[in-house]
Amino acid sequence: MWRGSLRATGVRSATLATVAMVTVGLTGVGVAAADPTGGAAGRQWTATHDTKHPKFAGVSIQTDVPIRMSDGTVLKADVYRPADAKKRPIATKTPVIVNLTPYTKLLTSLGTATTEHPILKPFMEQVVSKIHLTGPLRGVDGLVGAMRDGGMRTMMADYNLIRSGYTQVVVDVRGTGFSQGTWQVFKSREQQDTVEVIDWAAKQKWSDGKIGMAGVSYSGINQIYAAKMAPKALKAIVPVEPGGDLIRDVVAPGGALGVGFLPLWLTLVNATKLIPNVASMMNGTFDWKWLADRMSEPGTFYPQLMAALSTPNIASIPPNLKNLLETNSDERTSWQSGADKITVPTMLYGGWFDLFTNSEVKMFNQIPLPPSQKKLIMGDGYHMTIGGGQSGTNGTPPRLDVLQKAWFDKWLKGIDNGIDKYSPVTLKQVGDKWISAEQFPRAGMQRQRLYLSDKRSGTAPYAVRDGSLKAAKVNSRGRLTVSPGLATICSRDSAQQSIGVVAILPVCSDDARVSERDALSFTSAPVPTTRSVSGYTNVRLNTVLDATDGYWVATLNDVAPDGTSKVLTSGQLVTSLRAYDSAKSEFAPNGDVIDPYLKLTLSSRQPVTPGKAVAVDIGLLPTEALIKAGHRLRVDVFAMNLPRGLPLRPLLNASQLKPQHIQLDPNNPSFVNLPVSKPLG
Repeated sequence: MWRGSLRATGVRSATLATVAMVTVGLTGVGVAAADPTGGAAGRQWTATHDTKHPKFAGVSIQTDVPIRMSDGTVLKADVYRPADAKKRPIATKTPVIVNLTPYTKLLTSLGTATTEHPILKPFMEQVVSKIHLTGPLRGVDGLVGAMRDGGMRTMMADYNLIRSGYTQVVVDVRGTGFSQGTWQVFKSREQQDTVEVIDWAAKQKWSDGKIGMAGVSYSGINQIYAAKMAPKALKAIVPVEPGGDLIRDVVAPGGALGVGFLPLWLTLVNATKLIPNVASMMNGTFDWKWLADRMSEPGTFYPQLMAALSTPNIASIPPNLKNLLETNSDERTSWQSGADKITVPTMLYGGWFDLFTNSEVKMFNQIPLPPSQKKLIMGDGYHMTIGGGQSGTNGTPPRLDVLQKAWFDKWLKGIDNGIDKYSPVTLKQVGDKWISAEQFPRAGMQRQRLYLSDKRSGTAPYAVRDGSLKAAKVNSRGRLTVSPGLATICSRDSAQQSIGVVAILPVCSDDARVSERDALSFTSAPVPTTRSVSGYTNVRLNTVLDATDGYWVATLNDVAPDGTSKVLTSGQLVTSLRAYDSAKSEFAPNGDVIDPYLKLTLSSRQPVTPGKAVAVDIGLLPTEALIKAGHRLRVDVFAMNLPRGLPLRPLLNASQLKPQHIQLDPNNPSFVNLPVSKPLG
């Protein structure tokens, strides 16, 4: 079974390496290819972005432009065009950058007006440039960095981009903002809308017919979905923090409902979509169809959320929730990225602690383009710390808004600026520096098992159990027990699920010793020399439950000599949903699964027999990290992970929140399989 998947993985890696070498041979390895900053080319990209265009001194804004969809629904758009000093739009046709948002373009407009105000802009830039917090407040600096380093600009209309000869169109997606209809949450009708908006933008008198797409999160996801449908006018995309498998990314990663993110996010969109167009109310053009549509469904997706939290058993699950729990529903099929169908140049930005880390690397590897036409940039921040720490200096990549413009200049205007020679993969090693690579996972990694042992390491006396990680199989027999707890409220996973808010408290996000009080902890000996970890990690547990279901969580940590335990990556699994699709999973040469693709359907559910041992595989998110000499690796195992996840109510009821056990058995060992540059002794 595993050999076919292994062969596919090997072919993919070999193809990536071959294409990379061919590209290097044809174009030469310039400074931009080897240096995260982009070298001289990177400095030129920044200068080009920040220099005011002599002809286009202003920006002309046309608000609430109607765009009629094929089914008669009218979407509303704001159109930002390059203009002269008197804000008269230029006559020259330009490429168009399309951004579709569910958060109402009114907020985009207000945010842009504030950040581009002639008095407020320099004041704000001066203030944020002076903020560099350390110590207990260093978590705040990550959020400030998104404003300081240009990341937030990718969420709004970028006046520098527009003044350089681009038109930007910001559209409220169906059922949100001022657009008519009911919110579709990425389903097939909404995806068709995106294609129709692209076609509309390409045919306008101010358009040269070449369309790019930009935007963050939701506005990054719909770029992926649009690109897989291959509209003729679409020539390049820059999806920032996009998802590509929403069930496994945020709705139910590992089968546990994302309660830390989903309720607040749904409230945000459902609340902002009810904000009326006050200007139309004042001038007598109010859209009554808009109001009727809002009243027909004021709380999109709330019924499914409430059903997931309140339905007592499997038999009582309502149809709207069942759609999310079976493979062939519109939601499940629409929410797949289709990245293997993308043929337009794509620059993808993500993060190791983003909401969508699960998909970002996968999508990049699936896109069938040469390295010159696809780029992956992975920071080590959260969903709200977009582009923080990127300035193009001190070994960091250029600002995100700078990279975005360089990408569009190349693929929409044909400017030979060297962005195609920028490293195919640019990675922030967790807790260390930025590096350039030809692929991810990086070449040269070796798979190694480290076995979970009950022998005390002496490094985590505060944990439920302080165990060890061993390179050799252990002969111990016994049972280690962990109970559901709430300590993970202060954890890296909590920070990830809260899009970075909890990261304001470094005691939670940067050190796991608080959450480890609810964990079984297994720690290696110190590494004698520096190691890299690059790729996917899987934790295999031989488990015993006292109920018919349970909830397992695992993290891989870097433990410093002073005891600080920093989470590198994590994963979770509801035991009855442990079945995975072998054809879509990845395996190590020895047959160990290293990236299990969980089915997460009712039909594949496998309840547990209490007291009977069952093996579970907990796939951790991909990571890139440097383990320095003297540091240790650690695996933590939990039985709860609030607020990142909570089993659906029927499965939570089945677990009865009873204690859970790891059964130590030499014949069925528990271990972690991880990718390291050099095996641990």
